[in-house]
Amino acid sequence: MVAQTRHGGQPSPTKKLAFREKLLGKGLSTDALLKKMKALHTELASLDQEHVDVSSLSSVRKELVNTSILLHKDRGVKAYAACCLADILRLYAPDAPYTQAELRDIFQFFFRQLTNGLKGADASYYNEYFHLLESLSTVKSVVLVCDLPTAEELMVEIFRDFFNLVRRDLPKKIEIFMVDILVALIDEAQVLPTEVLESILSQFMENNTRIEQAGYRLAVQVCNGTADKLQRHVCQHFTDIIVANSRDEDFNEIRTAHELIKRLNHSCPGLLHSVIPQLEEELRVEEVTLRLIATQVLGEMFADKGGAELAKKYPATWNVWVLRKNDKAASVRLKFVEATKGLLVNLFEQREVIEEALLSKLLDPDEKVRAAACKVYGQLDYETALHHVSEGQLRAVAERGVDKKQSVRVEALTSLGKLYSLAYPEIENNEPLAIKQFSWIPNTILQMIGVSTEVRTIVEQVVMEYILPLPSSSTPSSSKGGDVDEVAWTDRLLHTMKFLEEKSTNAMLLLTALKQVRPNVYDHFLDTCVQNNGGIIDEDEEKVTHRLDGLIQHISLTFPDPFKAVEDLEAFAKLNEGRLYKLFKTCMDSQTDLKGLIKATNEVQRRVEQQLSPHAATLLTLLRRSSFRILNQSSIPTLIKRVLKGHGHTSDHAKLLLTYVSKHSPAFYKSHMSELTKAIADEKNTPLVETCLHALAGVLHWDKKLIPTDKRTLERITRFSLQSNERIAKFAARILAVSGDASACDSLVELIVDDLAESSPEKLVAHVAVLAQIARFAPEAFEHQSDVIMTFLLKQILMVPTLPDPAQKDDMDVDEEWVADEDVAPTLRAKILVLKVCRYRSLAHASSDKALEISTPVLKMFATLIEHSGSFTGQAGEDPKVMSRMRLQAAVSLLHLSTINIYAQTMIQKFIRLAVTVQDSCYNVRILFLTKLISLLQPRKLPPRYNVIPFLTVHDPESDVKALASSYITGALRKMRPNIRTEHFEIIFIRLLHLLAHHPDFSKSHEELLDISKYIQFYIDLVATSENVSLLFHLALKGKSVRDSESHAYTENLYVIAELAQEMIKSYASSRSWSVQSYPGKIRLPADILRPLPNPEAAKVINKTIYLPEDTIEWLANLLKPKAEKKERKAPAKRKAPAPKANGSAKRSRVKKRRQSDDESEEESEAEDSDADVPQREEEAKASDQDDQEDAEEKLGRGARTRAKARSRRQRTAAVKAEAVKSDD
Repeated sequence: MVAQTRHGGQPSPTKKLAFREKLLGKGLSTDALLKKMKALHTELASLDQEHVDVSSLSSVRKELVNTSILLHKDRGVKAYAACCLADILRLYAPDAPYTQAELRDIFQFFFRQLTNGLKGADASYYNEYFHLLESLSTVKSVVLVCDLPTAEELMVEIFRDFFNLVRRDLPKKIEIFMVDILVALIDEAQVLPTEVLESILSQFMENNTRIEQAGYRLAVQVCNGTADKLQRHVCQHFTDIIVANSRDEDFNEIRTAHELIKRLNHSCPGLLHSVIPQLEEELRVEEVTLRLIATQVLGEMFADKGGAELAKKYPATWNVWVLRKNDKAASVRLKFVEATKGLLVNLFEQREVIEEALLSKLLDPDEKVRAAACKVYGQLDYETALHHVSEGQLRAVAERGVDKKQSVRVEALTSLGKLYSLAYPEIENNEPLAIKQFSWIPNTILQMIGVSTEVRTIVEQVVMEYILPLPSSSTPSSSKGGDVDEVAWTDRLLHTMKFLEEKSTNAMLLLTALKQVRPNVYDHFLDTCVQNNGGIIDEDEEKVTHRLDGLIQHISLTFPDPFKAVEDLEAFAKLNEGRLYKLFKTCMDSQTDLKGLIKATNEVQRRVEQQLSPHAATLLTLLRRSSFRILNQSSIPTLIKRVLKGHGHTSDHAKLLLTYVSKHSPAFYKSHMSELTKAIADEKNTPLVETCLHALAGVLHWDKKLIPTDKRTLERITRFSLQSNERIAKFAARILAVSGDASACDSLVELIVDDLAESSPEKLVAHVAVLAQIARFAPEAFEHQSDVIMTFLLKQILMVPTLPDPAQKDDMDVDEEWVADEDVAPTLRAKILVLKVCRYRSLAHASSDKALEISTPVLKMFATLIEHSGSFTGQAGEDPKVMSRMRLQAAVSLLHLSTINIYAQTMIQKFIRLAVTVQDSCYNVRILFLTKLISLLQPRKLPPRYNVIPFLTVHDPESDVKALASSYITGALRKMRPNIRTEHFEIIFIRLLHLLAHHPDFSKSHEELLDISKYIQFYIDLVATSENVSLLFHLALKGKSVRDSESHAYTENLYVIAELAQEMIKSYASSRSWSVQSYPGKIRLPADILRPLPNPEAAKVINKTIYLPEDTIEWLANLLKPKAEKKERKAPAKRKAPAPKANGSAKRSRVKKRRQSDDESEEESEAEDSDADVPQREEEAKASDQDDQEDAEEKLGRGARTRAKARSRRQRTAAVKAEAVKSDD
């Protein structure tokens, strides 16, 4: 039987084969045969199918399929034979002159030759193999295979051989021939063998499949060429896999099949016409794993380059996939979110749908989904984030920075940090779109620093790794030759500061580590680690071990997981790696330049990750906190140049940073003295001179050996000290005072004394500022003229009443109690400076024999100012704006003087009046007083009793005052060791009760006691624990075993407060299932405020007497009932909080910017605890504030409330008049 092709007919032959030699015969050598085969091949190849006499081919046709030819040992013979047979098939087409068995042998022979011989263009007989392949491709004689009984077997072999063959890196033309052959076979096949399909599909499953791989490329071209034919087979293939494996719950095979679908979609989407609806159905199945797999794969397919077309072609599938965002299984929602990154990049048409889905997932109940949604944004490139993500989305991510779960917080803030890092070059170039989209990120992140210890740690890491990273060889901040571009690094800080609010700027300054007193806790820790010597201690073993444990405990409290931190720090100490100690000290050294810091930091990171990998997170956080990574001594020259140039925000921020350095870390200037002395020579540049004089004053106070020796510089400084510019004169005087040049100081004082009476108001302010510096740093020079100076300052400046400005009588703000720093009149400025002179003089003589002689009238004066609300006489008529500043300065001065023990003892009787300053009617007085108080309480410079004052903020109408107090208390309680905590926060409970008994608002009426109870509850909420509740109850009991040191009336008040505290403690303990047991220890009550009872009989009578009113007793009883039974109490109408006017102003010039004037903060900012910071978290207080909303209408002091009401009436009258005038107009 003769097989036939399916192609067109054959024309009449016109040419016969000329070859007449025999190919078979005994004694025929290989060379002879090879020569004949070559000649035959040449002639056959030249014959045209349409003009050949096929009968002339019959002889060679038969000889060529003889086994002696097909199985010949010579490769050349077989190569030419294959070519000849291919030509025979070409010339005989459409009829094949062979039986099916012969054709089977022929095709097997063909592909065997190709497999064994086709190895590259330089291989022998390459041209013959090329001819064979080309003939099979162009003539399509290979389709004869489909008609053979063994067609399936042959097809499997052909596909397998071709995919192996194509890997040999053959010319592109050969690959095209192979594609044509395989496509022809698939098109002509009646049945496609499963093995063939698997052979094709397997090319997509190899690792790292890419278009450069020949097998993958061949499969792609074959699939795209036969998509219509293969669609059904591919769909059936996947259906079989899913059905076969889902029954056995073997999802590995199903995952593999779906991975294949994804790869096919990337290269051959036409194959999946019937598969996509199948995936859509999988999205609806109950089986979570199958739904999960389908969600992931479809998400990746939609995110692929052809995703838009896929979504358009299968809208139902797209809609069902989007609904997976609300799947009941969190794992499915997670896969949905993970896929959205690619959608944002590639599927612009569906941006709104994706944005809405992601926004909803930022609030998903599952933390992993929320974290993944945040992480998506950190994986975006700059262009996508700029053009295809809205600012609202990014701000929604920022809100997750205070999520209740750590993983979400980390991903949210890290993503924002990465985006800012990508956008910074464009922000630096003032690109408007980039500024609008990303410039707010640092501000938002830094504002979260006070939320919690956990959030603070993340903020530190994000700021130092992405917002303000150290330059390195991998960043543009590093120039060629290994030199670090310090200018670009410093400018990045200045550019970032342009977009920071005041609160964020303060947070950023806090992260600079400049405010820490050196040696700080980290210095002590390293030194103690060295002494510990890995546990092998030569002397004072117990002392060293105890000190190390204490330091580790103290540092660990600043970490999110203190127990893990303790473990990590102990491992660091145990390792006892001397090189690490040295590197840490290098990073912590203020004289280390930026290049040295980078080198040391990189080595620390490498060594820690190698030697202490499990503890790396804690130790690298420790490194960040202890080293100068944001501001460095290398920053100083650039900052000076920016101030010199005076360009807007950049100049202002450079000045701010230099001022901060001058206050807290003047050691930075040691290497830059020449730049500072050169800068002050530019006398026309006032901001530059002022800033650099401040810097010189700071660094000379730090190290007097650095005093300039240049005569012209010293003369210039002396001249500056006599100028009318207050700040320049002040800093110049400070330089002279700290230099120790007594004669220069004496001469300066004499010149100023002679000029005081004739000075203009501005120059008088400057002179008083200079005298304040002399009194502070050169008291001997001041004392030479002290009688004359003090007489003039007191009589001619301080005691002169300041009346309101007549021009302001018709002003709506006539009752405004505060004036901004920049609007302070010279007369008021002079008065404030006189108070400072008095304070500095007292502090300078604190250790001398004249201490009390000098300070007693000063203390009395300050107390008088507080008593009379900022006036010396208490008579009405003085300017309220002046009075508020005066009483604030008096209160702050008393705080500073209280840091000296002898002065603190002297003012015990005035303590209560000082304490209620935190309830002043003016907001600015309250917040500034509290801020200064906290800055002195944190390093424990004030006696423990001053910790009572923050608890008086509970009724403040402004949330940030109470929040600041709450934040300080919780932070201090967390950081303090138990014995210190007891002394500073627990024992003082009796002092709080005593203060409340003396409070101006105290009354024994039930309504008043309800308000007083808020103070006690505030204390209990923040301080009480199951460990100390017995002590607090014991102190409350003790309140009825003593009497007040002043009078019987206050004693009864104390008993009322003590009973109230006892019941509230019991109620609080009961609500938390705490046991209030008898306190086993002995407590010594403060003798300065309490006295023992005269006799036991009096004690018995007092114990039996109930001092609380009946209504209050009933109210306390209700506290112990279940919440459902309680009736919500309405705040009494008369307890309404003062109107905004009563709190300082209608317009509220709250001056949240610069809560302290520059001179106040820089002169009075004392060295603080190493890891102490003024907490800024308002968020912590929100929960308690919500609980107290019904009582938000609380009062300040009684006197303050009276003044507030009067002001409120005047304000309403003024408003009515203004309306009348407006209507007349």
